[in-house]
Amino acid sequence: VQLQAFGGGLVQAGGSLRLSCAASGRTFSRYVMGWFRQAPGKEREFVAAISGSGGSTYYTDSAKGRFTISRDNAKNTVYLQINSLKPEDTAVYYCAATHRSWIQITGPSSLYYDYWGQGTLVTVSS
Repeated sequence: VQLQAFGGGLVQAGGSLRLSCAASGRTFSRYVMGWFRQAPGKEREFVAAISGSGGSTYYTDSAKGRFTISRDNAKNTVYLQINSLKPEDTAVYYCAATHRSWIQITGPSSLYYDYWGQGTLVTVSS
């Protein structure tokens, strides 16, 4: 599967963004999807994941409350809504997909994911 993330940009602190990740192929609903981010000078970190059906989600503790992951399998797209943006949210955001089933993904490791998009840059100004 090929992934393309978009929707990033420059926003002021307190604003909102919705990132999108479009996937190729006709089996999108079989993939667990995740969002990661990498801030300047830092390692890539997990943000959120969603099961193939969209019925289950998982967030890192720092993302709970302000981030919402969702998907539209009819459009082969996964979304990441970010509210109340903070300067520390500045990062390149990546979407990722995995063949593994939801119950096989027991943590936030990027090693679970097989396919990656190119990333979209989010810059939050103070």
